[in-house]
Amino acid sequence: MPEKMKRSVCPYDCPDTCGLLVETAGGRAIRVQGDPDHPYTKGLLCPKMLHYERTVHSPLRLATPLKRSGAKGSGSFMPISWEEAIGEIAHRWREIMDKYGAEAILPYSYAGTMGLIQRNSGHPFFHALGASRLARTICSPAKDAGWQAVMGETQPPPPETVAKSDLVILWGIDAAATSIHFMGGVQEAKRNGAKVWFVNTYETATAAAAHEVILVRPGSDGALALGMMHILVRDGLMDEAFVARQVQGFQELREQVLSQYPPDRVAQITGLPLETIELLAREYGRARAPYIRLGSGLSRYGNGAMTIRTIACLPALTGAYGREGGGCFPGTSTGPAFAMKEVVREDFMTAPTRVINMNRLGEALNHLNDPPVMSLYVYHANPAAVTPDQNAVIKGLMREDLFTVVHERFMTDTARHADIVLPATSSLEHSDLYRSYGTYYIQRAKAVIPAVGGSKSNWEVFGLLARAMGLDDPFFRQSADDLIDHLLSIPTGLRQGIDVDALAAGKAVRLQLPESGPPYRTSSGRIEILNHHEELHLPCYLPTHGDSDPHPFRLMTAPTPYALNASFYEQEELRRKQGGMLLKMNPLDAEQKELLDGATVCARNDLGEVIFTLSVTPKVPRGVVVAEGVWWLPFTPGSRSVNALTSQRLTDKGEGSTFYDNRVEVCAVQGGK
Repeated sequence: MPEKMKRSVCPYDCPDTCGLLVETAGGRAIRVQGDPDHPYTKGLLCPKMLHYERTVHSPLRLATPLKRSGAKGSGSFMPISWEEAIGEIAHRWREIMDKYGAEAILPYSYAGTMGLIQRNSGHPFFHALGASRLARTICSPAKDAGWQAVMGETQPPPPETVAKSDLVILWGIDAAATSIHFMGGVQEAKRNGAKVWFVNTYETATAAAAHEVILVRPGSDGALALGMMHILVRDGLMDEAFVARQVQGFQELREQVLSQYPPDRVAQITGLPLETIELLAREYGRARAPYIRLGSGLSRYGNGAMTIRTIACLPALTGAYGREGGGCFPGTSTGPAFAMKEVVREDFMTAPTRVINMNRLGEALNHLNDPPVMSLYVYHANPAAVTPDQNAVIKGLMREDLFTVVHERFMTDTARHADIVLPATSSLEHSDLYRSYGTYYIQRAKAVIPAVGGSKSNWEVFGLLARAMGLDDPFFRQSADDLIDHLLSIPTGLRQGIDVDALAAGKAVRLQLPESGPPYRTSSGRIEILNHHEELHLPCYLPTHGDSDPHPFRLMTAPTPYALNASFYEQEELRRKQGGMLLKMNPLDAEQKELLDGATVCARNDLGEVIFTLSVTPKVPRGVVVAEGVWWLPFTPGSRSVNALTSQRLTDKGEGSTFYDNRVEVCAVQGGK
């Protein structure tokens, strides 16, 4: 059969949303490459997607529905038909609803796919059913809250404009692992003479691109920003005309930073040398158009929203928000590009149902009683691996009275605890519509190969479940492409004038952004350093949860270039490139603890303990240990992975996760599993 090249989109939780070209033959994807015509990603793929066909056609793919035949967590299942599976789910749900009410059913999903249709396809079904709702806040809601406290709904500058900056600060982001295309603009800025500063908690691969590497004490980034403001004010390194015209609350901030955040105090909080703080502030203040690229990790502390809010104020003092190539980029906000109410259908709820925070799933499964969670439906997510407090989550999943359904491509840690497992399609096997949170491009994708085995998409399965549960609204009988067509028929300002033919052909199309600059999209029309709508009217430094924890090491749960949260562990080559489940530690700490490189060690705290292989490296500062990736349990050296050490505590705003705000003790152990 002749080979064909078809367009598609990377569906994973990454800000860049790469365009793909998929070579197919005989109904299979035989090669995947980047689309060189995508204006932002330009044909470059990360290591994870270079062989996406190995994920799509992995021998580990689930091909038929399964019913548990052994103990929970044993992974023992027997194949059943789709008709049997849907019938069993509907029967069990009716029993639960009759006894406890529909709120005893909880959906759990997040970002296993970022497509607007498949990702959100469960919302209308569970709204119509009357099930509990899930607060999907595991990633970066504190980042959004911090930005909005200063900038409201103002669109951040396009990421491409970094190329025109003369000082780039990569703040709390490992762009080499999580946003590789942004680094192209950074390199262009460097070629044009820009300096690049890297601010993080340890030295990642991204640090190699920087002229200066600044390693702050975890959770102290906000203090560093406040110390920089002190120096900017003290030394007159501000754009006073811009501040007078466009900034609300400068005088109040001025008094606060001068009195409360002198460089010597900030040095104590951050662990940085005084001269480093002074140098960074002066370089920032003297730059023509400094550009701050924010990661999400620094928002995953108890003070995460305030940290982002504080850093977002820096460009206001220097006027960088008013210059091309300058400003602060936390990510794009492209939600208004589509009328998503037409997808999620909150109007299907007869009354608002309770909301359960996904970061507290362990608590919900084990302690919630009004009503208890009696059924969990998991789709494009792996909560047994990625959710905080893994021991509590797994304890809940082991409940014999919990009816768990998992719709998944692989036998994940969560699927092993299910009563029913349904085989899911990959992104190459269904239609979807994509927008990005790191660029301003959108793209439409259709299936390029038939569904593998008996797998079905989220949209198809919820249609089957709707019919089985007696939900007869015509909404549930349309196809995914029907819903995409409907969405695209509704005009929005961001899509006004776009090339609709190019979008229909699967090409990346740029949204039409409003003109940048004042008036800013805040309640006052100005940049709101002083915000009376916030409980704390001015930005300040707040302690983290970990500041009161007696365990000696700050634990960083960091990304890796070879996995994405708990995705891609089905590829043996990518697992091998990670070198195993490592815990990175500074040589002086290792010497003090009498631990050798390559040793088997145990990291523990009040939540649990996890076995790692120790990697001793000077790239990690003293008092910090780093665990990259979220490993599947069958591939770990012990019985748990890193989230057995992370807490269900939430951020100061946005109810986000605090994955980076935990402490551990580390000691040597003998043997592995």
